[in-house]
Amino acid sequence: MAVGCFGVAAADDFISGADFSHLAFFESRGVGSRDGGQPKDGFAMLKERGLNCIRLRLFTSSASQAQADPYNYINNLDYTLQLAQRVKSAGLQFMLDFHYSDTWADPSHQSKPAGWTNLTFSQLTQQIRAYSSNCIASFKAAGAMPDFVQVGNEITSGILWPDGRVGGVYDTPAQWVKLGQLLTNAIAGIEEAAGAQMPKLIVHIDRGGDWAGTQWFFDHLLQQQVQFDFIGESYYPFWHGSLDNLRNCLTNAAARYCKPMIVAETDFPWTNSTNIFGIPASPNGQVQYTAALALIVRGMQNGLGSGIIWWGAEYQTVPGLNLAGFDKRSFFDATGNILPVADAFGQLVAPLRLTASLNTGSLVLQWPLSGAGMLLTTTTDLRPSGSWLPVTNGVQSTGAVLTTTLPLNSTQACFYRMQSK
Repeated sequence: MAVGCFGVAAADDFISGADFSHLAFFESRGVGSRDGGQPKDGFAMLKERGLNCIRLRLFTSSASQAQADPYNYINNLDYTLQLAQRVKSAGLQFMLDFHYSDTWADPSHQSKPAGWTNLTFSQLTQQIRAYSSNCIASFKAAGAMPDFVQVGNEITSGILWPDGRVGGVYDTPAQWVKLGQLLTNAIAGIEEAAGAQMPKLIVHIDRGGDWAGTQWFFDHLLQQQVQFDFIGESYYPFWHGSLDNLRNCLTNAAARYCKPMIVAETDFPWTNSTNIFGIPASPNGQVQYTAALALIVRGMQNGLGSGIIWWGAEYQTVPGLNLAGFDKRSFFDATGNILPVADAFGQLVAPLRLTASLNTGSLVLQWPLSGAGMLLTTTTDLRPSGSWLPVTNGVQSTGAVLTTTLPLNSTQACFYRMQSK
């Protein structure tokens, strides 16, 4: 039982981010981003809307692999360094996502880099340490030091198969020991290169709607005494179940492990889909989905809900390239114009202000998504002895803000404020 755990609920600390790993790839194919029809840098648009973090993946791929198959191999160190410098120049935080593979790593794919395949396990632990250290040193030297580092991507089944594989027939104490040693060595390499600029570390799995799977993984991992700062979960509603499943998983994980929780990957379609759990596949549906996520993540007890990252936010259609539908779940429409979901993400970290207006005899109160999960209270007595009571009227998401409508009290003054639950 975790008692007295407190996280990073303040708007200034909450991570409102987007994975933009393929931005330069799309730009090289003539696919640009627009704001109201006018070409504009993608990072600049996100910064203007209030987002504060960009996530970039990192492959171990070679230049020849990247040249032969850019979409699946381009995210190597040379490519990512340049993109990271643009992130920092835009005034955004940088989250680095180590894949420890030449290409995509996920629960079904954790292929060892081609150059590492013949290493013994002892050599492999040394290699992941040296590689992690060298990469961080390169970002540091380039003035693009990561603020956050994911030690692997969706590592529910481990990393560097088969050596660091877990689950199924690999769910053995010996395999968990190996995974723990690999992650510990990777983290040691990051620490060596980072020095005083140590980034926050994230362990990321793909079980946002699965508390039992999350508990299985982190109970085993923490037995290996791997040291990290945040738990990251992927949550896609069309794959991982309802928003109630997400709430249950995050709430239980925060209570059990007393670590800040990040939805490290999510998205929602703006077209080309049926409704998902009652939310339409439309630009407004993306905003509605973001508000629903905000109520769960920002509303977690003890401030342990710490961030949301939209995956494939930069995706746009490229003729002849199969993007698996992610171009219909991004921040950009078919004409390359940025969608309202980006403004909603800015509201996740907007200054918390309570505004009031009158509407046909009713009082309408509104506040940004940064106040999602907080308690609206009222009093008629501002003296120190006065009591602030919860407002029980329902709260609706209206676009990218939260709204409640109250009857006017014509007999006495009423005061309202937001406070943590």
